[in-house]
Amino acid sequence: MLLAQGFCTMGGIIFFEDRNFKGHSYEWTSDCSDMAPFLARCHSCRVESGCWMVYDRPNFMGNQYFVRRGEYADYMSMWGMSEWVKSCRLIPMHRGPYRTRIYGRENFMGQMMEIMDDCDSVTERYHWSSGFMSCHVLDGHWLLYEMPHYKGRMWYFQPGEYRNFREMVGTGSMRFMSMRRILDCWY
Repeated sequence: MLLAQGFCTMGGIIFFEDRNFKGHSYEWTSDCSDMAPFLARCHSCRVESGCWMVYDRPNFMGNQYFVRRGEYADYMSMWGMSEWVKSCRLIPMHRGPYRTRIYGRENFMGQMMEIMDDCDSVTERYHWSSGFMSCHVLDGHWLLYEMPHYKGRMWYFQPGEYRNFREMVGTGSMRFMSMRRILDCWY
């Protein structure tokens, strides 16, 4: 097994070229924007520690999938992926409060709500007619979903301002309908 860096307690993920943890492997303990120089393909992974986002395109682009400690013997069929993982990002540990301000329209316009815990449906909890189109993540790391009850495609958000989801995801009028905190990633 090749090591991208020496394994440390910050987090580790091992990718394998073939299903069921077979073939060449490579381990990361930090972000990797392009796995192509290290692995010809990637069909399974094992998360030793930490939480990770894996992407089906280089440079943290494309469809995103959240993985935590455990084994993923054939994630392509498990998640319905048509491409294998091509980049990965370690989600940093967070201790403290979680706070996000969500806005009904782009550029922090429209109705605003401050969220401090998981929300399985913005439309049900806050009686909004649809989801939200921009947000300001003040504290913590979050997964946002395009559908209520944590369904549909997800995106990872770290502290920062997100003025226009449509530009981020490259589709028409992008709204999110549910969100959850990323908790308990470090054991």
